[in-house]
Amino acid sequence: MRHWRRTIATIAIAGIGMFGIPAFGADAPNPAAPAEPARPGTVNYIEGAAFVDGQPVNDRNVGNIALNPGDELTTGNGKAEILLTPGIFLRVDDQSAVKMISPDLAQTQVELEKGRAAVEVDQIFPQNMIQIIDGGVTTQLMKTGYYEFDANQPEALVFDGRAEVQLANGKWETVKGHHELALVADGPHKKTVDFNSHPSHDDLYNWSRLRSQYLAEANNQIAGEYAYESGFNPGWYWDPYMWDYTYLGWNPFYSPFGWGFYPWGGLYGGYGFYGGGFYGHRGFYGGHGHYGGHGFRGAHGAPGGFHGGGFRGGAGFHGGGGFHGGRGRR
Repeated sequence: MRHWRRTIATIAIAGIGMFGIPAFGADAPNPAAPAEPARPGTVNYIEGAAFVDGQPVNDRNVGNIALNPGDELTTGNGKAEILLTPGIFLRVDDQSAVKMISPDLAQTQVELEKGRAAVEVDQIFPQNMIQIIDGGVTTQLMKTGYYEFDANQPEALVFDGRAEVQLANGKWETVKGHHELALVADGPHKKTVDFNSHPSHDDLYNWSRLRSQYLAEANNQIAGEYAYESGFNPGWYWDPYMWDYTYLGWNPFYSPFGWGFYPWGGLYGGYGFYGGGFYGHRGFYGGHGHYGGHGFRGAHGAPGGFHGGGFRGGAGFHGGGGFHGGRGRR
């Protein structure tokens, strides 16, 4: 087993906290490992042009930059992924901007100022209050699932899961899976309507699906490293092979896209999922057949590239010719 120094931010079931885990062995630390523990607001991945308060973010900054209250992340021709509470990923589309309002574990609040953003909720705990502000309206995410927001025409789309939207009169409107709600800060609000949430072509959705698959792969790679490690708690764990944080929990689960996340010690702990069809399970919009796409950072990941110069050696994912599936609303 390889030994790496890892950084971790965890949330315990009995309470909320952030702490480090001791280094393994005496090896030199992975040069890509972040210096500080992950927390809500940590930039986990970028693709193309991304900026924090006007300063460019590059691959070497990933995992080491976190948004503080009032900080703004913007994208040009690029996308960015930000960690919220453990198990929840915020993804920012091209030509978009988000501002961190509160990075607290008990109340994590982000405002979408421009463009579009998506949230993948793989695990959520009763202690977490995850809120997205769009068009001056607050939406709280209540269940695991996949959500999108649009500042150009403020609305909340719930592909899977459940959200609560605060209305102008102070009451809350429930938005269930496969439904959307126009977000109106003042005046009468509109009713939720269903939308075509079956796959078609939408870049943000497809990118989120691909990122979800990479994160499940990262989880697969490092879960066994913690098979017998004492003091384990669910949280963000750094994958030195793919240069990003992934999530490890007590129990196995699927992302909204159907990708399997192993539990702590999943490879060696007797759960029996490895090789048995857990990874790559079909989700609510399918988990198979994600070909082509953006590739995995070329030569980044482990030295020399992950599995030879890219993700499994391809310029895209599995060397294919493009995405399949997407949002397809209206």
